[in-house]
Amino acid sequence: CPLSCLSTVSSVYFHNSIRKHKHKGTAFTMSRRVVRTSKFRHVFGQAVKADQCYDDIRISQMTWDSNFCSVNPKFVAMIVDASGGGAFMVLPLTKTGRIDMSYPTVCGHTGPVLDIEFCPHNDNIIASGSEDCSVMIWEIPDGGLTTSLTDPVVKLDGHSKRVGILSWHPTAHNVLMSAGCDNVVILWNVARGEAAVRIDSVHTDLIYSACWNRDGSRILTACKDKTMRVLDPRKGTVLFEKEKAHEGSRPIRAVFVNDGKILTTGFSRMSERQVALWDPKKFGEPLTLQELDTSSGVLLPFFDPDTGVVYLCGKGDSSIRYFEVTDEAPYVHYLSMYSSKESQKGMGYMPKRGLEVNKCEIARFYKLHERKCEPIVMTVPRKSDLFQEDLYPDTIGPEPSVEADEWFEGKDGQPILISLKDGFVATTKAKEFKVHKSLLKTTTASVQSLRKEVKDLKAAIEELTKRVSELESKH
Repeated sequence: CPLSCLSTVSSVYFHNSIRKHKHKGTAFTMSRRVVRTSKFRHVFGQAVKADQCYDDIRISQMTWDSNFCSVNPKFVAMIVDASGGGAFMVLPLTKTGRIDMSYPTVCGHTGPVLDIEFCPHNDNIIASGSEDCSVMIWEIPDGGLTTSLTDPVVKLDGHSKRVGILSWHPTAHNVLMSAGCDNVVILWNVARGEAAVRIDSVHTDLIYSACWNRDGSRILTACKDKTMRVLDPRKGTVLFEKEKAHEGSRPIRAVFVNDGKILTTGFSRMSERQVALWDPKKFGEPLTLQELDTSSGVLLPFFDPDTGVVYLCGKGDSSIRYFEVTDEAPYVHYLSMYSSKESQKGMGYMPKRGLEVNKCEIARFYKLHERKCEPIVMTVPRKSDLFQEDLYPDTIGPEPSVEADEWFEGKDGQPILISLKDGFVATTKAKEFKVHKSLLKTTTASVQSLRKEVKDLKAAIEELTKRVSELESKH
């Protein structure tokens, strides 16, 4: 009977009931129609086959709420357990299967690594932040590491406590943001190896999350003082702020979505997990506030500006929920959920240019288990093998639109978009690499000259020791 079918459908969609949520004394009513027209209604997630996973990797046991994983069209990087310091592993995407215990790692930090992120403008460059208070920039050779890497290309010192958040500027070349447990945000000019902006008087407590908007002209932070702030990155001044975005005391995460709006995940006073959407120009009340469940894991949001879909991955959860963010109430529409048996220790998110467009893949996650990394593919079911233009509008490419010095002087750059119609080919343009190379060559050259000097000194000492022992034996 059609009515019984309808009731079954509505019970499956637990969000399709009308719920009222009280937020600061105001009642919010959110209704879900069972059927809403959307091309993403039938998106489904699927784990890849076992032989396409990365096995036997000891993922870090650190209790820190970062992604622990970063991925691009060439490599996947994961923070791993390391004795006597901090390390992360970088594997070429093709190196699936069991990873040998002796596989080389990046192990230059003296304390555990807390966050890693690949540079969006050069797939061979990755940044790492650590408990040793430093940020390091590394160059990974094409094909991956053959020996362990201990010397970074650049070491950035400026934080007085551990560095737990890193984020590269989306359009400016060689600009990196770091946030530490010293409540300080630093914007680095990586090419010069120096802190260009230091925001140290805004946050009164631990910074939970920090990210850029689409063109990198704004920074959004969420803090333990329960305040969410939109900052001018060059001046370090607060443009908008919202106190008690979520009433609970557990960590808040915040990301920019389309049209300058902000999506947050947090907790209610009763420790229920929530997702909310805000307009910074009218920060008084949220556009929508929805309660999800009562789990304790922090919800990590991944937003795709091309489709308007946001994926919520809870640390310690075994599921990924996804929602569509639109201009019509209730603004954040529940789509579906990918569920599995194993809980996730961390999550990597592939940039759009690394996806297989001929398979209608709209997102790919790299889920970290205790001993492995498992790719999960999100697909829109389509019968045609032809390029689906409605699923793949032009997307952000790897080319920066402004150099670091220009950006710090006040020039903003819009993202340079690329078409995915013929699939993205991972080529490294001469200009793009040369800038890095000029920075890398100087540092690498100085490191090499120092090594040569040390070698020569050792040889001289050995020669002198030999002569001394010869003279002693004569006397």
